Amino acid sequence: MKSKIQLPLQTMNLVTGFMVWVLISSLLPFITEDIAIAPEQIAWVTAIPVILGSVLRIPLGYLANLLGARLIFMVSFILLLFPVYYISVADSLIDLLIGGLFLGIGGAIFSVGVTSLPKYYDKSRHGFVNGIYGAGNIGTAITAFAAPVVAANFGWSFTVQLYLVLLGIFILLNFFFGDKKETRVKVPLMQQIKGVYKNEKLWLFCLFYFITFGSFVAFTVYLPNFLVANFGLDKVDAGMRTAGFIAVATFLRPLGGWLADRFHSLILLMYVFGGFTVAALLLSFAPSINLYTVGSLTIAVAAGIGNGIIFKLVPMYFNKQAGIANGIVSAMGGLGGFFPPLILSLLYSWTGHYAIGFMALSQIALASLILVIWMYYHDKLAVSHQIMETTPLGMMVTDKNGKIVTVNPAFTKLTGFEAGEVEGKNPNILKSGRQSPAFYQRMWDTLETNGYWQGEIWNKRKDGKHYLEWLTINAIKDDSGEIIQYAGVFTDITEKQQQKSI
Repeated sequence: MKSKIQLPLQTMNLVTGFMVWVLISSLLPFITEDIAIAPEQIAWVTAIPVILGSVLRIPLGYLANLLGARLIFMVSFILLLFPVYYISVADSLIDLLIGGLFLGIGGAIFSVGVTSLPKYYDKSRHGFVNGIYGAGNIGTAITAFAAPVVAANFGWSFTVQLYLVLLGIFILLNFFFGDKKETRVKVPLMQQIKGVYKNEKLWLFCLFYFITFGSFVAFTVYLPNFLVANFGLDKVDAGMRTAGFIAVATFLRPLGGWLADRFHSLILLMYVFGGFTVAALLLSFAPSINLYTVGSLTIAVAAGIGNGIIFKLVPMYFNKQAGIANGIVSAMGGLGGFFPPLILSLLYSWTGHYAIGFMALSQIALASLILVIWMYYHDKLAVSHQIMETTPLGMMVTDKNGKIVTVNPAFTKLTGFEAGEVEGKNPNILKSGRQSPAFYQRMWDTLETNGYWQGEIWNKRKDGKHYLEWLTINAIKDDSGEIIQYAGVFTDITEKQQQKSI
């Protein structure tokens, strides 16, 4: 029974953690009325919670596998009680920085659920399940929308203290309804790290999530104050617009996971980073509030779908090290939300506008698009290479002039020729002399007409012995229809022929 409620329970845990994580940034317009914060310090106040929220994701992902999600969620919420209360009585910038740092625990719990929940579901549903859990990002929207409304009526300090009650409720919910019997994975931490850190795909996923989730976090923590300062919006209006951005990105995350379960994830990511590139370019031209809204919402769509796709990809490539891989990738995503506010603030102080920062985002997104395309075709080549290496069928590829380009291990086993002995030579080195020139002429006529030829043919091995093979030759063409290579696949049928004769 408890296994069935883990998805809703852990999703609500994430909602709670993210509600706490963005407390300061959502209430900053109210806090600055009581605590003097210089404009250049505001970016640090909003970015500081992201630090611990990113770095802690790696150990929490590992500990979730080792100790179970129930214990990690409970301990995390207990620890959050202290910084939340501390912030509610803060009266200086230092208090906000110290309290904000430890609010990062609320963002760090993300790696707990993405590590725990796939244990309860079939692999074909991992994308959608992680997408549902990731929709817990809506917690940031709830705080961005509700906290300013409550603060406007009851004050920001009282608003912060209300979160103590929320944390207490979820400590109890996890105590009574968390799964004590969750499957544990006790592979040592360093062994898991060694199993993933040399894989370039891990670092590509880190970059992709750095952009998709990083942009989500960056816009979440920066928009409330940015909309007030740059467009002169009312504080509650800025909070509602920020909540709209968060809601779009959050509710599209399950859609991204669902799409990744049904379509090729890397092709979907191409559209995601294409959208990022165009939207960031639009924002770099410092548009009006209406065009800024269009650009921001486009980024919200791309970020939401992209976040769902990436956490379908991670367990696909790192099934045995899912905990640590999820932790590393999600940590990089969190850090992706730390740097942009600081960089935007610095560039604004130098230039007086944010155009260069958004232009940089568009170029990084474009570079990611190129890397996704490379990864897609690299994977296709890797699959082709694996097929050639493992198939028991002999395979030989020649250029359009008939020179051998490559052969596979089965070719060597069947013919006795090593790859280095035949590459660059003509396949006629295998001729047995049993077929007439007319036979070969008919073969090439058929190949030219139909694009393939198939039949029996006698060839000879390196030791001179003849063997009968069943051979299929295909003409490989480019997009213009020109033949660029020929691929031959064959198997030895000598014994079958002899048995028929008997």
